[in-house]
Amino acid sequence: MNFIRLGFIIIVIERGGDSMYLNFLFSLVAFTVIYFILLYSTRFILKDLSEKRYKQIRENLKIPLLYLFLNVALLIPFYYLNQSNEILAFLNHLLRITIIFLISWFIIRLMHLIRLYLDDTHKIDVSNNLRARKIHTQYRILERVIKVLIIFIAVAAALMTFDSIRQVGISLFASAGVASIIIGFSAQKIIASIIAGIQLAIAQPIRVQDVVIVNGEWGWIEEINLTYVVVKVWDRRRLVVPTTYFIDNIFQNWTRKSSFILGTVFLYTDYTISVDAVREELDRLLEDNKLWDGKVKVVQVTDASEKSMELRILVSADDSPTAWELRVFLREKLIKFIQENYPESLPRTRVEFPEDK
Repeated sequence: MNFIRLGFIIIVIERGGDSMYLNFLFSLVAFTVIYFILLYSTRFILKDLSEKRYKQIRENLKIPLLYLFLNVALLIPFYYLNQSNEILAFLNHLLRITIIFLISWFIIRLMHLIRLYLDDTHKIDVSNNLRARKIHTQYRILERVIKVLIIFIAVAAALMTFDSIRQVGISLFASAGVASIIIGFSAQKIIASIIAGIQLAIAQPIRVQDVVIVNGEWGWIEEINLTYVVVKVWDRRRLVVPTTYFIDNIFQNWTRKSSFILGTVFLYTDYTISVDAVREELDRLLEDNKLWDGKVKVVQVTDASEKSMELRILVSADDSPTAWELRVFLREKLIKFIQENYPESLPRTRVEFPEDK
């Protein structure tokens, strides 16, 4: 891009003479000096920021800002030219189109910088992450909506710089009602998905990292995009679900109000099992166990049949992945405990034969 601008300057020099050359040269030098002063003074202006945060700002904005400054530096002298020709008019038009897209690029990079800031200040890899997940969900969806609008507006603004296209646009504006009806019918599913995505950002029936059951599949919300949601299933499969599904259908959200979750383990034993012994073993297994959050531990007889009785072990954990690990651990250890200490209490079927008389 710098080589292209250099070519522009050379052409202008050849066409315009010494005064034109001095105008462009002075503008480039002035804006280049301003750019480097701004670049190196930001460390003092943003002295309260950490080194990591400062590097994020510098790396994300320095290139778009440099191109923007160079573009402005080349564009300003055109407003003071006393003469014009086809080449100068073409260059002026090209620079005006370029500055539209550079401004759009700068805004998009600024939005990316805001997302990096949210990643640092509102972490979702902690136990109490409900507020963080809410903020991330809202911003990610709104960021995608704003990006689409920025690109659309930039392309429209660039096209409207052409007189012929501007006249066509004005004539089409009169028939916008008919065109909107046609577009609405042909793209109603896409529009419905986009509107559903905006509804997810505002109402938030789901958030990033929520635990959900969708179509009988248990998993986590991994991504929330404008038109679809990615659900990470426990066996590492991914379900790609349209956003309209979460507006129009019933689904389970286990972490709607809090990441705190209860895990259940069911055991089926004979009537001869000592429930108190199972409770004592549960206490021993949970003592100093990092998977358990120390809130809930219950052993209950929840059902009984003619063959066995059902024991429900209810425990709590900080989040769903931890609860899953805790349930697997307790199920394995409690079965081993029954096998080693109460083998006669494993489920069995009894048959009695009457004595011969």
